[in-house]
Amino acid sequence: MSSVLYDVPGPRAIARNRILGVVTILVVLGIVGFFVWRLVATGQFTAQKWSAFTYTNVWVQIGEATLRTIAAFVVAAVGALALGFLLAIGRLSDHAWVRWPFTAVIEVFRAIPVLVFMFLLYYGFPVIGIRMEPYWAVVIALICYNGSVLAEVIRAGVESLPRGQSEAGYAVGLRKAGVMRLVLLPQAIRAMMPVIIAQLVVTLKDTALGFIITYPELLFYAKYIGAQPSVGSPIIPATIVVGAIYIALCLLLSFVANMVEKRLRRSPRGDVAAPVQPLAQGGTDTSLIVAQRGGSGI
Repeated sequence: MSSVLYDVPGPRAIARNRILGVVTILVVLGIVGFFVWRLVATGQFTAQKWSAFTYTNVWVQIGEATLRTIAAFVVAAVGALALGFLLAIGRLSDHAWVRWPFTAVIEVFRAIPVLVFMFLLYYGFPVIGIRMEPYWAVVIALICYNGSVLAEVIRAGVESLPRGQSEAGYAVGLRKAGVMRLVLLPQAIRAMMPVIIAQLVVTLKDTALGFIITYPELLFYAKYIGAQPSVGSPIIPATIVVGAIYIALCLLLSFVANMVEKRLRRSPRGDVAAPVQPLAQGGTDTSLIVAQRGGSGI
């Protein structure tokens, strides 16, 4: 027996795969156990190291840093989606004089690392007399980079659709803008939703780069509290706490995005019309319309 892509494993292959799976799990558990043992051996779980997190003010500061992280992410995510749609539509233009400038912008924004972009906005622009707050340096850099990546994602989704989709739109009298807005983009977004979600998660995590230009987000506060000798310099406990918050935020974002994706897939626009059975000879145009509307004469 075989499948389309590979032969179905036999009894020996199944046993070998199970052994490899068990060995892999044991190796991973061994590595994790080694790191936990080193943390315990170096006193990272002592009461002194975690005493900073018994103060209410510390948790208030962590909450404020979390809100600043979310504030940067929300604006950056919305801006990146808007810029991505704009750049993708320009990249898909039939006119070369429109397509090439948009292509150049996308390639330049994708090529510049986010951190370099932040440095340029925060430290470079003051040289020419433009001063920018750390918040806007972080947000603008994230918008430019992630917007260019999302533009390519959307473009790939549109170009992956069958040619018949756009031809059907033109056949009913739609122009290029109508075909793109009503036919191609909705299907492309549904098809590329997992990639869009993954890129938004990357955007959320990249807000941590803002600590290098003194934006007081989560990682900035973790570095600050971890450098306080009065509470034992708990850099690793602070990193664990902040890392857990980042994980929770990413899981929450993935959950919300997956709910939106499922809702889009259940929407009437996402449903594919069932094929209409051919009518018997002698059928009229009226009967054909009724059949296409599911048997309703309205």
